[in-house]
Amino acid sequence: MTKTTRFAAAAVAALAAALPFAVAAQGAPAGNPVAGSQKTQMCAGCHGIEGWRTAYPEVYKVPKLGGQHQAYIVKALQAYKSGERTHPSMRAIAASLSDQDVADLAAYYAQTSVKTAAK
Repeated sequence: MTKTTRFAAAAVAALAAALPFAVAAQGAPAGNPVAGSQKTQMCAGCHGIEGWRTAYPEVYKVPKLGGQHQAYIVKALQAYKSGERTHPSMRAIAASLSDQDVADLAAYYAQTSVKTAAK
């Protein structure tokens, strides 16, 4: 096999491996950060309070969402919705969101920055 043939075979294999991800991405709705900014009420109650700690079902610091990767937020909300992630409050909130809501919220939080305390 020549170098050109090996390169072509590797390129075809790489494209074939990526095809399922491209198809999945085409089926996902595009997120609108402006629409997402109008859907943050349920998020802000915990994720929008500096230093907030939740006490149910256990005590932990609530993560900030601003500046988080869009794909991560989508994946996390889908995992709560499916039951793969089990936090009761987040499961209930995620269950109420459409795929478009998830995409919009992820787009909004991905474009906002994380705010830190000034020294």
